[in-house]
Amino acid sequence: MSGAVRIALCAVAASCEIDARADGVKATAQRPAAHLRVDSTVGDLLAHPAFAGFGRLLLPWDDRRYDTTMRLRDIGALLPYHSHVVPAVVVSSLDRMIDDVTAGRRVFLDFYSAAEVEAEPSRRNAGLFFFRGKPGAPFAIIAPGGGFAYVGSVHEGFPIADAISKRGFNAFVLKYRAGRGGRVAMEDLAAALTYVFRNAEALGVATTDYSLWGGSAGARMAASIASHGAARFGGAALPRPAAVVMLYTGHVDVGASEPPTFVAVGEDDGIAPPAVMERRVAMLRRAGTDVAYRRYPNVGHGFGLGVGTSAEGWIEDAVAFWAKHANRRERVERD
Repeated sequence: MSGAVRIALCAVAASCEIDARADGVKATAQRPAAHLRVDSTVGDLLAHPAFAGFGRLLLPWDDRRYDTTMRLRDIGALLPYHSHVVPAVVVSSLDRMIDDVTAGRRVFLDFYSAAEVEAEPSRRNAGLFFFRGKPGAPFAIIAPGGGFAYVGSVHEGFPIADAISKRGFNAFVLKYRAGRGGRVAMEDLAAALTYVFRNAEALGVATTDYSLWGGSAGARMAASIASHGAARFGGAALPRPAAVVMLYTGHVDVGASEPPTFVAVGEDDGIAPPAVMERRVAMLRRAGTDVAYRRYPNVGHGFGLGVGTSAEGWIEDAVAFWAKHANRRERVERD
């Protein structure tokens, strides 16, 4: 493992963990003015020059005509399967991307080629959003949920990726094709993962010790790729992740060999009741897989970062779990 990777892992290890909340406050203070505000409209978002060419993919629904007068403070109305949506958190992650574009960093990546889109036009609704951490550090790919009907990136993708990148790791948010079922969505994740592996040097990310994250439907996707490999869904034959992070899903399928898994659920989840996920946790543990399980009171489905709820702070535990297993695998390989 390279020195840059070790630095990134050290940054999130228990012995030298970054206070990311303080970093976030500092970064906000250094920004001269917010680009967007909670009173900005969906039209302001779509028309922002930083998002030219891909602005529609920031929003949840494919090929939908949006009310451009809707305020971003009401964006939770576009996410029927999600809860605890905090508009200020949504806007902060969008502003982070605008900052990156303003600094000359590319934030949107087409992982399907022009020829692949021509062969299947629905692929124009897929892409990756890149939140950079330390150069050469491992990466995470986050698949937001939405019942395969929409993709809740604004709440369950961009804020999580922003938090991960502030802890030193690189993070990608997957915009997959919605409304076409789970198999197509998993094909998009497999294609995106393959793209990152093939372009890792240009992107400045390490392919060792990567992780897959997902919420709800996205957790099904992450777990399926981890269980069965990207090749089963049309991607390349790739090593399995160092860790999987699953949020509130009913997914119970378990493969022959599973990577370490972090699970977080809300006790009041009426869409994916905790008992369902607990069955999978028990199966993984019986198979010898290391599992960290968190169950939060008074929290419903689709809580994202969980800001303002009992789930707030789960992201620190999840990143530390990933870092622990990345470090453990390095020690095994070294020995």
